[in-house]
Amino acid sequence: MAKLPKLDNELYEAELLRLQSELVEMQEWLRTEGKRLVVVFEGRDAAGKGGAIKRITEYLSPRIAQVVALPAPTERQQSQWYFQRYIQHLPSAGQIKLFDRSWYNRAGVERVMGYCTTEQHRRFLRQCPIFERMLIEDGIMLRKYWFSVSDKMQEKRFKSRLTDPMRQWKLSPTDLESLTRWEDYSRAKDEMFVHTDIPEARWNVVESEDKKRARINMIAHLLSSIPYQKIERPELTLPERPPSTGYQRTDRGLQYEVPDVTNGLVKGKKKKKYVDPEEDLHADEG
Repeated sequence: MAKLPKLDNELYEAELLRLQSELVEMQEWLRTEGKRLVVVFEGRDAAGKGGAIKRITEYLSPRIAQVVALPAPTERQQSQWYFQRYIQHLPSAGQIKLFDRSWYNRAGVERVMGYCTTEQHRRFLRQCPIFERMLIEDGIMLRKYWFSVSDKMQEKRFKSRLTDPMRQWKLSPTDLESLTRWEDYSRAKDEMFVHTDIPEARWNVVESEDKKRARINMIAHLLSSIPYQKIERPELTLPERPPSTGYQRTDRGLQYEVPDVTNGLVKGKKKKKYVDPEEDLHADEG
């Protein structure tokens, strides 16, 4: 695949805002029509899934669009049917659920790191297409995205996170081990695709060497896959405030107020704005 030049930042911001306004329109259509949408985000560590989710939800209602990022299963959950703890997070009418990692953990990290048995893995590959067809048959719109990134770019992003205090929390021993198990993860992903890339719920691969391009491409594809229409909202007008009935505000001295630290800010002593170093990493850089 030919290397593409960096996406102009001004162009990126303008197109992202346009797409986000369309996401708001899609949200209103989903809410009005009582539709249910599940979007699954999977892919390599440091491939940009979290950043894409943040841009999608930035202007959406948290009551409608919710992110599902489950921790490791408890001992009790490990004794349940594997899909059981995910079912309770599926959307109700008018909701969007964005799965930041999903039931596909079993086909990826659990398989590679030995957190599940061979039989559990095989059972998952048999049951997953059945499970997803059941969701779709019940009316849930299911979209699955795989964020793909090269081994070199993944390593660059990991190195950046080692020294970036804003992103060090994103690194775990399991994440770092993905560097040494690159081919194991590749084989696991290929096997997963063979069994779960079904006509009813295809895997959509997002090339993520450039995070900005990946976000634009992924959001544009999601919007194109949903048959939403513009919903005309009723025109709202502000009512006139009624005259006072004599209410007196409680004396401020009886309340505990948050200290005003803004008075201590000194003009001219501005801290440099944080810039995500991963945003500008590019495939053709050393």
